[in-house]
Amino acid sequence: MTLVTGVDFISVPTKDLAAATGFYRDVLGLQESSKWQRPGDEPLGVEFETGTVTLALIACERLGIPFQPHKVPIALQVDDVEAARAELQSRGVEFQGEIMDSGVCHQAIFQDVDGNTLDLHHRYAPR
Repeated sequence: MTLVTGVDFISVPTKDLAAATGFYRDVLGLQESSKWQRPGDEPLGVEFETGTVTLALIACERLGIPFQPHKVPIALQVDDVEAARAELQSRGVEFQGEIMDSGVCHQAIFQDVDGNTLDLHHRYAPR
């Protein structure tokens, strides 16, 4: 019996929800799909669509969760790592090292405004 049928969202911790929202919307170009908040209060989370999995920015401290950024990368699928990297660099993103070729994919590692590790990823080998 299969219990898990997919991944609905990945939580991305943030200290500054407004700054993180700007980064994911304006720098990465992702579409904001939902904002959740209590009536009359500041937002607790903002969701962005990637085409396969929702990224949910979480205002950790407002929810009583100690902030700790992801140190292992969240892989963001792109058609061309080199072109995507160049575009993000033109928008002020700094990358950690050169583009990596693992033998099955290309990757370029960077961080968001809260220090969460992200990865431009393109798998070129068949599964």
